[in-house]
Amino acid sequence: MAGGEGTRLRPLTSNVPKPMMPLANRPMMEHILDLLKRHGFDEVVVTVAFMANHIRNWFGDGSEFGVKIVYATEETPLGTAGSVRNAMDELTEPFLVISGDVLTDIDLTKIVEFHQEKGATATIGLIRVENPLEFGIVITKEDGSIERFLEKPGWGQVFSDTINTGIFVCEPEIFDYIPDGRPVDFSSEVFPALLADAKPLYGAVGEGYWEDVGNLESYVSAHTDILDGAVEVGIDGFDRGEGLHIGENVTIHPESTVAGPGVIGDNCRIEAGVHLGPYTVLGANVRVRSEVTTDRVVVADNAYLGEGVSLRGAVVGRACDIRRGVVVDEGVVIGDECFIGDGAHITAGVKIYPFKTIETGATVNNSIVWESRGARSLFGRNGVTGLANVDITPELVARLAMAYGSTLKQGDTVITSRDSSRSARMLKRAVHAGLNAAGVSVQDLEVVPLPVTRFIARRPAIAGAVALRLDEHDPNSIVIGFMDSSGADMGENSHRKIERVFNREDYRRVFPAEIGDIDYAPRALEHYATAIESMVDLAAIRSSGLKIVADYGYGAVSFIMPNLLAKLGAEVLAVNPFASTSGIADFDRARHADDVSNLVVSSRSSLGVVFTPGGEQITVVDDKGRVLDDTQLFLTLIALHGASLDGGRVAMPISMTQHAAAMVETQGGTVVLSPTGPAAIMESAAGPFSVLAGDTSGRFIAPEFMPAFDATATFVRMLDMLARQEAALSETVDQLPATHMAERDIVTPWDQKGAVMRELVEQSNDRRVDLVDGVRIHHDQGWVLVLPDPEEPTTRVVAEGPDEVSAGRLVDEYVRRIEQLIRS
Repeated sequence: MAGGEGTRLRPLTSNVPKPMMPLANRPMMEHILDLLKRHGFDEVVVTVAFMANHIRNWFGDGSEFGVKIVYATEETPLGTAGSVRNAMDELTEPFLVISGDVLTDIDLTKIVEFHQEKGATATIGLIRVENPLEFGIVITKEDGSIERFLEKPGWGQVFSDTINTGIFVCEPEIFDYIPDGRPVDFSSEVFPALLADAKPLYGAVGEGYWEDVGNLESYVSAHTDILDGAVEVGIDGFDRGEGLHIGENVTIHPESTVAGPGVIGDNCRIEAGVHLGPYTVLGANVRVRSEVTTDRVVVADNAYLGEGVSLRGAVVGRACDIRRGVVVDEGVVIGDECFIGDGAHITAGVKIYPFKTIETGATVNNSIVWESRGARSLFGRNGVTGLANVDITPELVARLAMAYGSTLKQGDTVITSRDSSRSARMLKRAVHAGLNAAGVSVQDLEVVPLPVTRFIARRPAIAGAVALRLDEHDPNSIVIGFMDSSGADMGENSHRKIERVFNREDYRRVFPAEIGDIDYAPRALEHYATAIESMVDLAAIRSSGLKIVADYGYGAVSFIMPNLLAKLGAEVLAVNPFASTSGIADFDRARHADDVSNLVVSSRSSLGVVFTPGGEQITVVDDKGRVLDDTQLFLTLIALHGASLDGGRVAMPISMTQHAAAMVETQGGTVVLSPTGPAAIMESAAGPFSVLAGDTSGRFIAPEFMPAFDATATFVRMLDMLARQEAALSETVDQLPATHMAERDIVTPWDQKGAVMRELVEQSNDRRVDLVDGVRIHHDQGWVLVLPDPEEPTTRVVAEGPDEVSAGRLVDEYVRRIEQLIRS
């Protein structure tokens, strides 16, 4: 009997029928088939109704499980007896009826032998329980014949502790008592009718364990009983002692602790500092990051537990993504494919239904059935980002690429590239498959820096580009960047088009003859390097005799810069001059800059430079070994332009120091204030007469070369300006104004962000206010910027003042204001 929906087990059974719910990583019905096989049953009829295909697809014809299976489908509910009658054509000899969604090791052979000994028309398997109120009580005489039934009695009606297990042994003549064409129940209709006709109806008290697993509490306790050995069922994996079962290809870090009893499914990975307490059950392919703690939990297949997650007495559904520092309390149940943001707290007893998103820092006190707390969009500020092979899987990327290809014209060509990581290599192949399936061809650059991808995307007949690389802040995450035909980041309108096609699955699927092709872009690095050389005075740079310490950051910049610097006549001390995935994963910009600083001083070099692995960010060290922060470097680039600005436009984000705008205006340039997002800055740099653009994180644009972030072009342009001024870099740095800035992030619920911003604008009506991005409010000798984060439930507060104390006070003042607005 496998037609049950298991409504009391929701949200776990929202997407799967109850017989397919795993117990110790095997479906309930698989345990039942094992029991049947042990007792000599090798022909099984499975009655199915709710989500029947889940059961058919898993069990097939039963050959993998040592039995022969046929299926009987209920198109409409027929009741317990009606569903058996629906399978009547297969039941021409005495047969046993058993639920496919219980946990039991009851001795079926003894029940069958009792049935045969008594010559019964039907025998009901009985079991003694401590609390019979939730079950149907069966009262028998001394010889086992049934006297009466009581369906779910009150305590005043409890005259027995033997209950109906739903296990019946029947003769085919029982079908005479099951009417056709309507719902019929064994306990309320068929068995009373047999009693009325004085047919031999018996109850056999079974030996062994039986549990209905009818609610979430019993689902957890059933796992406890399995691990304690209270019920005889098969558990996959190697028994390592203390009741701890370990599956195949499991990686457990030696600095983690795993206590038994428990089950660790196949292909799980457990990192250092993890503590898995007793009665922890992990499904297959579960990733457990460092410092996770669990106790009495069940985690289904393909889940991800981020650093520092704490789970106690909870159940986590399939493919859930639980991020850093989440706390999940006793009795919590999380449905399939939920996303729980960093630092969220799910309090005791909460149920979260499938496919929900819980925002970062949220405290969830009530169950979430319909709404989603802070829905996640596919695209973020840098493209599509997520954990490789957890959030960003090959199948998702193929569908994403099909969606992108469907927004382009059939026959268009797209540039693709990647970094040296295996994750990017694997997922780029999925990009190729998706684009080709939508009738779009690919020109692949293989491993190149991101700026090269942008440069080649500007070629005629190229519709756009896709670049895959590790997230420089998290080596376990991948970033998929989408660029338009100008090489700039794709805008929000294009993102929405792709997301619309992706969500609707409205992909264009072309005929086989129209499938796109894959080719390689010719001479990409050569053309890129030649174009950079053409924008500077090579002779002037050569004659300056520059001595440079260059850290290529283990990235693909190492494929370009050595030859380029050689043509510039520079003497170069190269550091990390090769592409390395492990180097990228361990890359720390500040640490690399400190190393370069020491080398600059010891080698008496003119300057040092650190390129980030993606090739967009740059850190510069002057000849005195001083590491310039990102703001200082922007001011240095402005200063090096000198009077050559001459009306030229300099684009900068609204969060940039006020000294940058003052310097540009003093040198005869025009300031263009931009929103803080990378796409907006690149769009501002694309305007006429642009000479420089940059953000506050070390990414700069040389618009005369390309209106996109490019560390290589920025550095070569800087060398050109240094050669022209014939002075050490430190002389320029010494003349820079001191900047004093402070910033803080404050958690702000999504539904209050708009109100907070409105109130701040109204409170500042007596001050000058800029509304380029967020709200920038001017104060005496400084300003404060309140900027809602577009991806997280946070607001960033940035301030600048005449000194560090003043900047800190401004930030503190506005953080207090925001906190008061949230509370009110």
